[in-house]
Formats: sequence, structure tokens, C-alpha cells
Amino acid sequence: MVEPTAARDVETWDATVVRVLKSHDVRLVAHVPDKVLAPLIRRLVDDDFFTVVSPAREEEAVGIVAGAYLAGMRGIALMQTSGFATLPNVLASLALPFQLPILMLVSERGTLGDFQLAQAMVCSTLRPILQALKIEHFAIQRMDEVEFVVGQMIRQAYATQAPAAMILSPLLTARRGGIQ
Repeated sequence: MVEPTAARDVETWDATVVRVLKSHDVRLVAHVPDKVLAPLIRRLVDDDFFTVVSPAREEEAVGIVAGAYLAGMRGIALMQTSGFATLPNVLASLALPFQLPILMLVSERGTLGDFQLAQAMVCSTLRPILQALKIEHFAIQRMDEVEFVVGQMIRQAYATQAPAAMILSPLLTARRGGIQ
């Protein structure tokens, strides 16, 4: 009997996210490109299960996911922290009052080795904005949290008809030596 290698036994965070999205029938992905999210975006684009679109701005991604929901399709918006900073108006004027379960996956930039000043300044606003808008959110820091948190946040959003944000901490996504 051949023993499986550790490399084959370990699923990456992005592979887990894809698997969980599929298990919850989240088929539409609207993303604004991001280096941290690149492995996930590549997996999604390569998988015929998903319809993947790349709008110019994060507000458009939320609008696309909202429209898909109203047409009967589940979707998610992928973005980085600085892109999230453009969303308070669309969340407060569209998603929240019309009770739209907008799923967001946000790569947390500007902390723990990501020294770009613009990212760092915007990073400090992410959680306060989510808290002020009373949007359920959770930061995923470890691989053993990915499946549970992504699955539960999807359930949370659809059960409550409200936006939900999953924050990908650099503790999960960063490579040795900082953001690459």
C-alpha cells in the first residue's frame, strides 16, 4: 500500500474555497483582480461550474452579484481591502435596505508584511465599516477555519437575507517574506 504524501493530503485554502462554493451552489463570481486572490481566481476561471466576470470596480461586482441573486443565482464578490473601501454606499443604499445576501471575500491587505501605505491606511477602515453597517464578518486566519467559516457565512447570508464578508487574513494567505 502506498502512503499518501503530505503534499497530496493537504488542500490549499483556495481549493477549499472552491469546493465550499460549489457545495452551496454559488456559481457566479465577480472579482476585481488581486495578487493575493490570484490562485483562487485562476481555479474559478478554470472550472466550468462557475461563471466568472471581472468588472472594473468593486461596486459593479456587488451590483452584478445583487442582480444575479434577484434572477435566482447565488454569487460572490472577490476584492482586496482597498477595493472594499469603495463599497459603503452601495452596501448601505442597495444591499442592506433591500435585504440582499451579498457574499464578499476580501483579501486583507496593508498589514503583516504588506507595507504599501495606501493599503495600510485603508486596512484600518475595513472592520469599522463592516461593524457600522452591521454586516456579519469573520477573518479567516488558519487553514482549519476555511471550510467552516466559508460554509457558515454562506448559510448566514442566505438565512438572514443580509450581506456577509469573509476576510482572508495574511496569516492564511501570505507567503514567507510578505505579500508576493
